[in-house]
Amino acid sequence: MTKAWISPEQWRESGEYFPHRNQRIFYRRSRSDSAGQPADGSLANRPTLLLLHGFPTSSWDWSPLWETLTPRFHVIAPDLLGYGFSAKPADYEYRILDQANLCEALLSKLGVSGYHILAHDYGDTVAQELLARALDDSAVCALKSICFLNGGLFPEAHRATLVQRLLLSPWGSFVAKRMDFARFSKSMQEVFGAATPASRAEMEAMWSMVVENNGIQVMHKLIGYIPERKQFRPRWVGAMTNAHTANIPLRLINGADDPVSGRHMAKRYADLVPGADIMLLNGIGHYPQIEAPDEVLRGVIGFHETRVVKHRSS
Repeated sequence: MTKAWISPEQWRESGEYFPHRNQRIFYRRSRSDSAGQPADGSLANRPTLLLLHGFPTSSWDWSPLWETLTPRFHVIAPDLLGYGFSAKPADYEYRILDQANLCEALLSKLGVSGYHILAHDYGDTVAQELLARALDDSAVCALKSICFLNGGLFPEAHRATLVQRLLLSPWGSFVAKRMDFARFSKSMQEVFGAATPASRAEMEAMWSMVVENNGIQVMHKLIGYIPERKQFRPRWVGAMTNAHTANIPLRLINGADDPVSGRHMAKRYADLVPGADIMLLNGIGHYPQIEAPDEVLRGVIGFHETRVVKHRSS
């Protein structure tokens, strides 16, 4: 597939904003006039799919999948607080629980009663919290399924990059301020597959989303999700291991060559999640949606056409 290029500027032009705790949050969603309408032609009749991006980037990461997903789903893709075009307040405690609240507030604003998730990296952790809420009956909206991409689903199997470790250190603020495009690009390319590196244009787009709204100032705060994963491991891992009891199907689509959360994370998933549904992408790194969009689309759409439909009809 030739990737349909959407620049960050075009991404923003088609987006909207809503307030969360007095902060301006950007999101993009499919419209009823999207190209390639489904047979019924109705946005309301499509299942809602919430796209949750990773650290340190933004909802723009989903752009290679957008044109294929939007005719099939009512797609909602927010920039989480501190990311992309959303607000990045310096004096703010960034927590996964708050990001989950943000997602539920957005779904409620848009009148969504039931939804599915496609998540990556940091978004995986937000998805785990939303899953935990579905299991303890505290959820605002009914969660129907989750498709995870590469991410630290199990803190004991997550292999943080050097930059992540430095940001977590007492010198994190200093490290963030020293970040520039060259350092950012070098660190990011290390987690892509050897045969599927990000292009210069893709890397520049990612960087532009990081520095938007003076984002460098909060990078060391956003990285706090890594210790949160350890703190809330019983809740978040427990939610995955018990999802089957609530008939919420899960799938992991994993770039196997990712040094952070690749094949070793998929193995941990297979060991702990009952009936583990795993699609392993050999030769692909940490960003499957950018490196191998065709394969990810096959995995996501296939998941919804088989396992999700089966659960809905059972």
